[in-house]
Amino acid sequence: MSPTMQSIPTHLKGRDWLMTQDWSVDEINTALDTADQLKTEFRSGVPTLHLPHKTAFLIFFDKSTRTRNSFEAGITQLGGHAHFIDSETSQIAHGESPKDMGIILSSYGHGIMIRHDLVPGEGQTYMRDVAQWADIPIINMQCDVDHPCQTLADLMTIREEFGKDLSELKIAVSWAYAPSYVKPMSVPQGLIMLMTRFGMNVTLAHPPEYTLMDEPMRLAHENAAQSGGKFEVVDSMEEAFADADIVYPKSWGVEALFSNPDEAMKVAEQYRSWICDEAMMARARDSAIYMHCLPADRGCEVTDAVIDGPQSRVYPEAENRLHTAKALMALTM
Repeated sequence: MSPTMQSIPTHLKGRDWLMTQDWSVDEINTALDTADQLKTEFRSGVPTLHLPHKTAFLIFFDKSTRTRNSFEAGITQLGGHAHFIDSETSQIAHGESPKDMGIILSSYGHGIMIRHDLVPGEGQTYMRDVAQWADIPIINMQCDVDHPCQTLADLMTIREEFGKDLSELKIAVSWAYAPSYVKPMSVPQGLIMLMTRFGMNVTLAHPPEYTLMDEPMRLAHENAAQSGGKFEVVDSMEEAFADADIVYPKSWGVEALFSNPDEAMKVAEQYRSWICDEAMMARARDSAIYMHCLPADRGCEVTDAVIDGPQSRVYPEAENRLHTAKALMALTM
């Protein structure tokens, strides 16, 4: 007799997933436990048709690999179907309002997922405008403030490595140099907001120009105080990595310069030495793991020896994007 799929909790049905801060720690743990269950079933070949014939609309204002494919593959594995919508080839490009789109797509399907991450001050506001009018769940696939799907997968990966009690673990979230493009601030902001809720000691490191937005910083301090963890900001990668259990060096842009990428890249050029190499990794604990949301700028953010080395967890981390995306859809849709 073939194994059958386990049931999914129903108490989160209809909820939006706009920022991790909107969900309680217990609710986030439910999402993680559901992702664990779906990962086990996926690897065992158990069908998980929790959303038969349901439709998810995936709206992208930016490029994507892991996010798009985790949601497209995920909804298929749950028995539903995804519609990919490029904002530039839809009526959004002609100014269609969040209200009209939210109401109309709500009448066509069962979930709306949005990535809108490149313009500070726009993405989260846009998603909440859509959510105000939609009567189906809205899932944030990355905005200017938070990347709650990525950080949920990061937390899942950390739990797989260290267990569910994460108190006293140190995670170093550091800026790193990348010449490719001005990257959003949402991953480091999402990390400092989420990891501080689980009692972790979070150290943020960046050059002086690369401060994060005020609200994520405020929430990180508040969350750490409530969970018994710590949150501190330092001005060197070396200091952040000292005795860390998890290191997460990643590039992001200067908030005031997103509209001026040439000037932003000139600022970044001053800090080419901010790279995660073997000497930098040696400052962390011997058991430390290296994480990155990908794609990483190899040779700039990180050396091949580190990202391809034994301490790297980037591929399990990327795999967990699938299972956490499925958990969020199965729970809310």
